[in-house]
Amino acid sequence: MDQIKIGSFLKELRKENDLTQEQLADTLNVSRRTVSRWETGANLPDLPLLIELSDMYKVELRELLDGQRREADAPPDADDTALLIADKATEEQSVIMSRMHLIFIGGAVSTFLYMLVVFGVIPGSGGVYDFLSGLLLGISAGTVLLGVVITSRHAQRLKEAKQRLLERVGLRQSHQ
Repeated sequence: MDQIKIGSFLKELRKENDLTQEQLADTLNVSRRTVSRWETGANLPDLPLLIELSDMYKVELRELLDGQRREADAPPDADDTALLIADKATEEQSVIMSRMHLIFIGGAVSTFLYMLVVFGVIPGSGGVYDFLSGLLLGISAGTVLLGVVITSRHAQRLKEAKQRLLERVGLRQSHQ
């Protein structure tokens, strides 16, 4: 998928419908900056928002994902649309997994360093030493807690609660 092409198409559709970025953002419950990032190709809307945009602009989801209108005589290809949606979901999942991987590597390194401190492999004493050992323990424990929360059955409810909170304070953003 060509994000820049999709972004240009989203901008074109918005202008065809005489909407400002601010008006579209209000309609979709996102920030104007989020709409701007979509239109520049920096980010893409999540799938539920793509579906909403498709309905709003009266274009097929496939057209949004292609970044252009399909020819009038070309029949819609449901299989290709499903594959594009699956690709987008896979890309999003890959980004999330990469971020989680980095967080867990950081936690593992912190745990390893903390163990070196506890068993005296890294000698030292004093305020800075105590601070660093406490920091390493905190990072290690925080990473374990994060892993438990994210992999729990309650993760989706936590995500929804976060979105409601962000909407309440006007900071809801599309995933980066």
